Amino acid sequence: MDATRGQQWLEKFLTLAGMPATVAVDVDKVETEGSCWLTVDAASLSPLQIESLIGEGGKALDATQYLANTILNLSCEPDERQAFTLELDNYRVRRQAELQRLADEAAAHVRETGDEFEIKSLSSAERRQVHTLFQDLDDLETESRGKEPDRRLVVRQKQES
Repeated sequence: MDATRGQQWLEKFLTLAGMPATVAVDVDKVETEGSCWLTVDAASLSPLQIESLIGEGGKALDATQYLANTILNLSCEPDERQAFTLELDNYRVRRQAELQRLADEAAAHVRETGDEFEIKSLSSAERRQVHTLFQDLDDLETESRGKEPDRRLVVRQKQES
C-alpha cells in the first residue's frame, strides 16, 4: 500500500475536524514496528487541540487510528493491507515507555512472589504490545482474560508443557 494514501487521508481528516496539520510518514517503522507511522505535526495545533486529538488515555487517538486502518484497508486484499500507527506529541513513544515500565514491574513481581500480576485498563493494541514484550521470555507468559471493557492482561510463570 502506498503510505502517502494514509498521509493524505489523515491530513484531510484533520482539516475536516477543524484542526489542519501536516502529517509525516515513517515507513521505516514497518520493519521495526510492523506498522507505518503517521506523525501529526503538533506545531500548528493548540494545546487544547492536541489534548482533544489524543483524548483521555489515548482513546481519541486510538479511535482515529482504528478508523484510519479500517477505511484505508477496506478494499485491499489481505496481503496488501498496511497497518498504520498514528502519533501525536510523542504520545505513543511516551506510552510505550510506560508499558515497558509496567511490564518490568509485572515481571519482577511474578518472579519474586510466584503470584500472577494483572494489568487493567489497557486498550487491545496496548495488550498486544505487552504480550510482545513477554514473548521471548523463557520463564513468564501472558494471557488476556475477561470481556471488553473489562479485559485484563495477566502475567504469570510459564506453565510446564
